[in-house]
Amino acid sequence: MIRYTCDCCGCELDAKSDLRYVVKIEIYAAYDPTTADEEEHDRDHLEELQEILERIDDVNDPALSTEVYEQRRYDLCPECRKRFLKNPLGREAAKAFGFSSN
Repeated sequence: MIRYTCDCCGCELDAKSDLRYVVKIEIYAAYDPTTADEEEHDRDHLEELQEILERIDDVNDPALSTEVYEQRRYDLCPECRKRFLKNPLGREAAKAFGFSSN
């Protein structure tokens, strides 16, 4: 039998009786074209992106590939799901430190 634990608080989740939530996060480099002039208008951006992705595959450096795309998956218990939904980016935790404005 597969055993699950909450990736936030660490409690064990019984696959038969406990409700378990899955959070999937996808992080990827955004491509925002700059203001286009006539030369820029004629460029094939999809082809350029394809070439970049092929070069990245050739490098075979895991650190570089995670700079472009990364996917994460977490199992959460019902209580941690509630906390995650209230503050998905963890901003409240950062405010709690109360750093001075030196």
